[in-house]
Amino acid sequence: PNLKVISTLSVGFDHLALDEIKKRGIRVGYTPDVLTDATAELSVALLLSACRRLPEAAEQVKSGGWTTWKPLWMCGYGLSDSTVGIIGLGRIGQAVARRLKPFGVRRFLYTGSGPKPEIAAEFGAEFVPLTRLAEESDFVVVTCALTPATQEMCNKDFFGRMKKTSVFVNTSRGAVVNQEDLYDALAHGQIAAAGLDVTTPEPLPTDHPLLSLKNCVILPHIGSATYATRSTMAVLAANNLLAGLRGEPMPHELKL
Repeated sequence: PNLKVISTLSVGFDHLALDEIKKRGIRVGYTPDVLTDATAELSVALLLSACRRLPEAAEQVKSGGWTTWKPLWMCGYGLSDSTVGIIGLGRIGQAVARRLKPFGVRRFLYTGSGPKPEIAAEFGAEFVPLTRLAEESDFVVVTCALTPATQEMCNKDFFGRMKKTSVFVNTSRGAVVNQEDLYDALAHGQIAAAGLDVTTPEPLPTDHPLLSLKNCVILPHIGSATYATRSTMAVLAANNLLAGLRGEPMPHELKL
């Protein structure tokens, strides 16, 4: 009954009961912007790990699988002259595109709630429907927020439209993906590989089917996990809380 302020150490707020919070007039602070660069870096690292099969290759070194040179052994897919589709061209999506552009990406596609021509101009990105993004992209990177509209938007139909050589990366929220459909797509060669920093649930059970796949790289939700970023997030969360308790404007308040 006495709760007045919530300060979350995250940019996401899907873990909060927003309807109840709004009804009770509770103020909410969060930490956007400060984790954009770290999460974008992790997204690119995860994409490269999945498309170039880095964890699988490293395991071959440890297990003795690395023997004589073979022309097609451990081959993956490169970014040069590729098409990258970004689901959600917000702060993190833009930062991902900015980092991928120097790799020689030929074309960027994006989808979301609506076109962003001024932002997209930096990358020459084209706003397209989700179905077309799935069909034409060599790499799909999901950076959108979790909303009723985006929940399980990456499902059987979506993966069925992707190229068999495509790589799928999700660093947004696990519930944007139907994980059973993703497993089927990976296990049956419908898509080439996937990289996930977010899952449902978290932590992912160690016996989950996705963990049995060599072509699926899964990380423990470490998008913002750099020392500098987490420190900045902590200070911002504390300042949000203190400002809220004093009845002052928060540095970053979620407007409900």
